[in-house]
Amino acid sequence: MSQRLAEVARKVGVSEATVSRVLNEKPGVSDVTRQAVLTALDVLGYERPTKLRGERARLVGLFLPELQNPIFPAFGEVVAAALAQNGYTPVLCTQTAGGISEADYVELLLQQQVSGVVFVGGQYTQQNAPHEHYQRLAELKLPTVFVNAPIAELSFPTVSTDDAVATEQAWNHLRQLGHERIGLVLGPEDHVPSQRKLAAAQRAAEAAGLPLEVAHSHYSLEAGQAATARLLSKGVTALICMSDPIALGAIRAVRRAGLTVPGDVSIVGFDDSALMNATDPPLTTVRQPIEPMGRMIIELLVSQIKGVGVATDEYLFEPELVVRGSTAPVS
Repeated sequence: MSQRLAEVARKVGVSEATVSRVLNEKPGVSDVTRQAVLTALDVLGYERPTKLRGERARLVGLFLPELQNPIFPAFGEVVAAALAQNGYTPVLCTQTAGGISEADYVELLLQQQVSGVVFVGGQYTQQNAPHEHYQRLAELKLPTVFVNAPIAELSFPTVSTDDAVATEQAWNHLRQLGHERIGLVLGPEDHVPSQRKLAAAQRAAEAAGLPLEVAHSHYSLEAGQAATARLLSKGVTALICMSDPIALGAIRAVRRAGLTVPGDVSIVGFDDSALMNATDPPLTTVRQPIEPMGRMIIELLVSQIKGVGVATDEYLFEPELVVRGSTAPVS
């Protein structure tokens, strides 16, 4: 017990006596300090005293599907900072090969009496992945926000970049450059944002009377390279990619084929993640507006935590095409 008191006291910056008063529900401690002590217990992995377990911890689960794609840490940084400003501590949950499953993370968070959960990508973005743990969150009415894909059968508020607009921006840019053989490198076939991008591209291609070549990929640079190699054999002169890492893989595939970017093939990414202006060539990409999206995520989450009803709609944010050196007129 003394070790626990000392560790919690150091974490919060108060005396051990103050921690003891909180744990024993003694008077003389401000609400702010009391909440800080309880949150420190949760963060450090100590169980709250039985009589204090009924209260929600000021912890919020923050799910990032991976850390290799720079867009996810960027979202995480924005959301975590906004949570801290509102007095909540983020608990990072991220997937690694052979690591803790998303469903197990949810159970661990529920044991910690978290106040809410934010998912910035995950199994909910894929229609064929297990969704039972999301159903559990819905049944418990735990404040939850999804980013960039809803689950049709569950009513969670969702904050998304408009995939249709993103695709239209990339398509129109390439068409203005004279490209008629345009390909798409997307995520898996059951990936909801990829399905939306595909539908928008199909509409644009049909309206223009042009063919559309499509390859499905995983989210890595290597998978993007392999998918692009298949499309190059079909004679595409331009590619719209599902993510910036996939676009970098596409650039590598073009060069391995003895071609140049943008001289022979123009490439557009998606996200405008870190350092895309420093690649060779600098990547033309569609920027996700993560700052305003982050503010909306927190507004929806905190409103739920406070018991204020929020619409379980999908809030669409318009992206921005950022033109750099990886696109050029068709040769």
